[in-house]
Amino acid sequence: MLYVRPPVAAGTFYDLDKSRLKMQIEAALGHKPGPSGEKKAGKGKNEFVAAIVPHAGYVYSGAVAALAYSKVGNGNTNFIILGPNHTGSGSDFAIMPKGLWKTPLGGVAVDEKMAGRLLEDCKLLSVDYMPHAYEHSIEVQLPFLQHMLGSNFKFVPICVRNEAADETLLEACRVIGKSLAKVVESSERINKTNKSPKEKWIIIASSDFSHYVPRELAERNDMHAIKAILKLDEGDFFSRINARNISICGFGPIAATIVAAKSLGAKKGKLLKYATSGDITGELESVVGYASISFS
Repeated sequence: MLYVRPPVAAGTFYDLDKSRLKMQIEAALGHKPGPSGEKKAGKGKNEFVAAIVPHAGYVYSGAVAALAYSKVGNGNTNFIILGPNHTGSGSDFAIMPKGLWKTPLGGVAVDEKMAGRLLEDCKLLSVDYMPHAYEHSIEVQLPFLQHMLGSNFKFVPICVRNEAADETLLEACRVIGKSLAKVVESSERINKTNKSPKEKWIIIASSDFSHYVPRELAERNDMHAIKAILKLDEGDFFSRINARNISICGFGPIAATIVAAKSLGAKKGKLLKYATSGDITGELESVVGYASISFS
């Protein structure tokens, strides 16, 4: 029997109504938040192997997320999406190996073959549906992808514990990141050998940055952490988080994605957009930071 995960974040993080959700995404693709607005999203394609994308409500972080998703390219592209475990339930590194995730735009299937390869290669990953049941960080990425790619993609969701950015988690993220890259490269080789249609996998780390601090502090701390991300140094990234106690929720997914990106040949990170909730609400004393970063 097919497991169908309902859209638990619909109606809160993004619109429950299909037509209004499409308008919400289109607005994000054309919006320029904050004092240093970027060019309109969707202008050209920029191939990358991995990215960091925010996961707050679309009204707050949608325009920042759009800068990454407008550049995913066309063709046969699938995604491994790592998100933090906000609920704290279940396994430390939980993968959902099969099923269908529903959103108002339709269903997205989990790629069973890729999930199986990851489970076989990386023993840190556990089959566990519980952490995914009410977690929004992965779900909110799907409507953007559906809008850009239709139903022509699959994905693998991985939920990562986010209790502390300690050495134990860092080493685990290094193992997971290397495994992600190994399996992605292997999958692409298999398709080439079998003369299957060219298949590309992009790894996404779902994360927001500083939480509920004044905008000036959020920007200063977040850019401090982003410097380590852009130079692809997951160890320095964790060190900077701990030194300043920066409340980045997806530090585990980010670290694993940095490692995977390096293993897949990425030489640099590129900050596509940084903004805060204060740029939307005007409330500057307590903001959340958002960044879109690509790796190529």
